[in-house]
Amino acid sequence: MAQKIKIMPCLDMQNGRVVKGVHFVDIRDAGDPVECARAYCEAGADELALLDITATVEGRATMLDIVRRVAEVTTVPFTVGGGISDVQSAELVLDAGADKVSISSAAFRKPGLVEELVKKLGAGKVTVAIDVDRNAAMPSGYEVYIDGGRTATGADAIEWAKRIDGCGVPVILPTSKAGDGVQTGYDLPVIRAIKGAVSAEVVASGGAGKPEHFHQAVEAGATILLAASVFHFGIIGIGDLKNYLRSRGVAVL
Repeated sequence: MAQKIKIMPCLDMQNGRVVKGVHFVDIRDAGDPVECARAYCEAGADELALLDITATVEGRATMLDIVRRVAEVTTVPFTVGGGISDVQSAELVLDAGADKVSISSAAFRKPGLVEELVKKLGAGKVTVAIDVDRNAAMPSGYEVYIDGGRTATGADAIEWAKRIDGCGVPVILPTSKAGDGVQTGYDLPVIRAIKGAVSAEVVASGGAGKPEHFHQAVEAGATILLAASVFHFGIIGIGDLKNYLRSRGVAVL
């Protein structure tokens, strides 16, 4: 039986507010995180992500008070990322009410951290996010970026995804810098390439603008469909999106 596709709105946080940018910059306000979370749960979201987008760059921990407040109104699995750099900070986020943690820069900077988190917290609690951008010099054509997409690493994105997969992480979340916020469609080649290289579930992230884009991501191998702008600004309703996907023969939760 085919795995059911999940819809995952993403709350990018800055200074206590939900924001959304384009290519990780040009940030604009998109509302209160608690109200957004409540509305998405009521609208039929299957999972929710909250990413504290400047925590790592500002060298601080995730805003736990916001995690607590969002957790109180959230009725679906809830993933939190941003500023999680070790087991202790991950445990604090989980204690504040998150169901899962997402790590990106720290996973890359600290060899062994992913295995340690999987061992201490359980694989089901850990997602690894990978910010990528196109680079023809890389074997796969994609390079890993860290620090919220600001810092190039010189590492090949597909090879990095394979290493993460080998740690037993069940979900890998690649976001294409080229696609972020532009609403012209997900970066399908990177979804296909990562899905073809790993056993983990792959999240489609970065670039959704219309229902067809979500269907294309499913065809490319994604089983969790993450988006922000189209949901925050009322361009696509979650219920309408699920009905569209069903009409294309996609099994959704």
